[in-house]
Amino acid sequence: MRAQSREQASHRQGDINVYADLGYRAPESMLVKAQLITRIAELLAEKHLTQTAAATLFDVPQPKLSKILRVQFRGFSERRLLRSLIQLGQDVHIIVRARQDQSSTGTVSVTFR
Repeated sequence: MRAQSREQASHRQGDINVYADLGYRAPESMLVKAQLITRIAELLAEKHLTQTAAATLFDVPQPKLSKILRVQFRGFSERRLLRSLIQLGQDVHIIVRARQDQSSTGTVSVTFR
C-alpha cells in the first residue's frame, strides 16, 4: 500500500528560492538573510563561540540570537547580519553591476569564499 501512495504523490521541482516557492512577499531578501545566517552559524561553530558569547559580541539579547540562528529573522536587517559577519572577522564586499539583460530587474545574491 505504501508503494501505491508514493506512486500517486504529486510534486514539482522547486525553484532555487524556497521562499519564492512558498509565496513569501520578499523572497529574495529572505533567501539572502538565510544564507548570511547560515554562514554566521558556521563561523560560530568554527570559533567554538557559545550563543551567550556571540550575543555579547553582536550586542543582542541571547534569546534573540537563538531565534535568528533558527532562521526566525523577521525584524533583523541584512545590514545587521553583515555587521555580525564583520565582527566575526570576515571581510564583506558589495559589488553592484549592470545586468546584461537590461529588460529585467536586478537580483541580489550572496557568494562566500
